[in-house]
Amino acid sequence: MALNLPLFYFSYFTLVFVLSILMNSLFLKFARTLGIRRSENIIRWSDIYKPALGGITFYITFLLSLIIYSLFFEQTNILLHSETLGILAACTIAFLMGLADDAYDTNPILKFSAQVFCGIILIYSGISIRLFENDYINYILTMLWVVGIMNAINLLDNMDAIASIVSLNALITMVCLLIINKQSGSVFITLILGTGSALSAFLLFNWFPSKMYMGDTGTQFLGVFMAALSILFLWGTTPEPLLPASRNVISVLLTFALPIIDTTTVFTNRILKGSSPFVGGKDHTTHHLFYLGIKEPKIALIFAGYSAISLVLVVLINKYIQEWSILYFFIFLGYFVLSLIAFFIITRIKKKEHAA
Repeated sequence: MALNLPLFYFSYFTLVFVLSILMNSLFLKFARTLGIRRSENIIRWSDIYKPALGGITFYITFLLSLIIYSLFFEQTNILLHSETLGILAACTIAFLMGLADDAYDTNPILKFSAQVFCGIILIYSGISIRLFENDYINYILTMLWVVGIMNAINLLDNMDAIASIVSLNALITMVCLLIINKQSGSVFITLILGTGSALSAFLLFNWFPSKMYMGDTGTQFLGVFMAALSILFLWGTTPEPLLPASRNVISVLLTFALPIIDTTTVFTNRILKGSSPFVGGKDHTTHHLFYLGIKEPKIALIFAGYSAISLVLVVLINKYIQEWSILYFFIFLGYFVLSLIAFFIITRIKKKEHAA
């Protein structure tokens, strides 16, 4: 009997949502100290210490999704596919590294090495950006993208619900692109739906005032997972002429606009002040919006609204613009650049003394 995909996906999303709520509730009850670090070298937005447990449910549902897909779809032995196996291996390493960091506050060099290793695994499994004819340039770009997104999502996890909302929007965007490209039976839709459902349930615990954080366990897993998916469905894994490739670049910029903008503004401001861009602080775009008098729930809604607009634009670009031109490229690039400038200006407005 043929599988009713909409019913299957709705049922699976609902199942994972309920399971994730139950798991997060149990973790809160029995594992209250994971990710609670009181080191003087760690600067947090909130003075209230909360456990970093959300990422555990993300990884569990990711594994569950692989199992469910194997049971309900005719395509068997999905782990024999190099791309799926590569994503599984990279996500597992990222999850374990994040878990170790939440539990023991590991050396930054070890964390960076794990991120690089994740990039190597993805490249070796055939998941790499193919913008140029030269493979080595493509591999370097892939490595920068994987490590960059893993750190950008980690940096964006600086206020309740922000990283969750942005990550969920990116996953929804890629589901839309899979459907547009008529890949509704792909294993990646099941993986995205499972992870997205877990993220949606986590938002109930992460919305202001939050009960838990996703921690490095969550940000590292989500970072490499979304980096891999974006290479497959946004960047493209086959070389294309310059003009069609520019459509992919714009789709990437819009899907990951907020992580890119936040990381760029934070690093730029820290360098301008003569401080290390790698040392944490209360100087992110979210923090500066708060210094302007906007409350945390409204900041989350602002980010959700901007993410929704970006999602609509990416769908418009890939579904409704049949004849892509250089004019479209500059229009959408202008939208991204103006967004970057606007957020940067916000961070340069003189605030209260605790904004420094």
